[in-house]
Amino acid sequence: IRTFNLLKRLAQKHRLTFLAHRNSQPDELRVAVKAMRDADIWPIVVDYQIPSKSGWPFYARVGRNIFSALPYSVVTHSSRAMAKEMDKLRVKDRPDLWHCEWTPYAQAMYQRNDLWTVSAHNVETQIWHRMAENEENMAKRWLMRQQARKFADFEGWAYSAATRTIAVSREDAQLIEKYFSTKPVSVVDNGVDPDYFQPDPNVVSDPFRILFLGSLDWRPNQDAVRLLLEDIFPLVKAAEPRASLCVVGRQAPVWLKTLANTRGAELHTDVPDVRPFLHAAGMLAVPLRIGGGSRLKILEALAAGLPVVTTNIGREGLRFRADDHLTVADGVPAFAEALLRAFAHPKAMAWQATRGRQRVLQEYDWAQLATRLEEIWLDVAQPSKPAQQSQAA
Repeated sequence: IRTFNLLKRLAQKHRLTFLAHRNSQPDELRVAVKAMRDADIWPIVVDYQIPSKSGWPFYARVGRNIFSALPYSVVTHSSRAMAKEMDKLRVKDRPDLWHCEWTPYAQAMYQRNDLWTVSAHNVETQIWHRMAENEENMAKRWLMRQQARKFADFEGWAYSAATRTIAVSREDAQLIEKYFSTKPVSVVDNGVDPDYFQPDPNVVSDPFRILFLGSLDWRPNQDAVRLLLEDIFPLVKAAEPRASLCVVGRQAPVWLKTLANTRGAELHTDVPDVRPFLHAAGMLAVPLRIGGGSRLKILEALAAGLPVVTTNIGREGLRFRADDHLTVADGVPAFAEALLRAFAHPKAMAWQATRGRQRVLQEYDWAQLATRLEEIWLDVAQPSKPAQQSQAA
């Protein structure tokens, strides 16, 4: 979402080439390639597929990674095929600037003498530390701590070696500057398309319908939705029988499908459009205990006029105030109570959502964020040339 919304705006003024590994779903790949070309972005699909995170081959790769100096996600998102395509592009049509969209892809720039930026969607070391803190299984906790140590070394190299590091929040930028890099870190927030995400006055929402939205193959979201299904929602349902829960996201694992069914929750996976679910719900629940960066789902919900109940970690990186733009509660009992209070005070929640949408319109429009990224690229790649003469790839 972030990548495409920024690039399709920047492609109106710059010549962009997009290198990516091959998607595992051929239909998705065809749609993505067409969308890129329609936006005047030239995609180069690298003939390498990111390994699956399931089955015995996954556990074998994790086992081998114990002996690697690099984190697992860095190893699995690096390929000789990508390096070869980069070499070809460098000879045929050398880019003014390389941009790594997600920290693990910085490995592709190792020992390359070019100007490059890296966009840190999260501070990965922080994510792995938080996952370890919330993991009860001792073996998994040990592996997570090992990954955190590896990421500390890797991020220390990546943010220092990059010509410029770009964080998605001021909090992340300060964290990177404090622990990983002596260079100043730029900030380009996550955003939303306010023309696409709007309140729908023609839809009557269910005030007792709770929505959980997010990528269901991402560990922090899996932790949050499990907490919601196993601990929070049963408390809410016991106190308010009219309450319902709807979980929406891509690539739901088998265990989540089973858990949602046993807890009486709806599960909708890989939907083409999340807006009908935002409009039909009474609130968005974001009970994150693990996270970094900032939450696109909160921006989309508020842009659509949907009240939000989240945690302090959930609202990290976003300039929203508790009880003004959204509701904040930490811990299972407090979060359940916050949802019940939201049921009881729909007007107050609607007021929060209105205030939140105003803040989104002021600060989180993709158009202004794309301009901010463009300024960074120009400053890094061609500081002496006027913007209309520049190119970035």
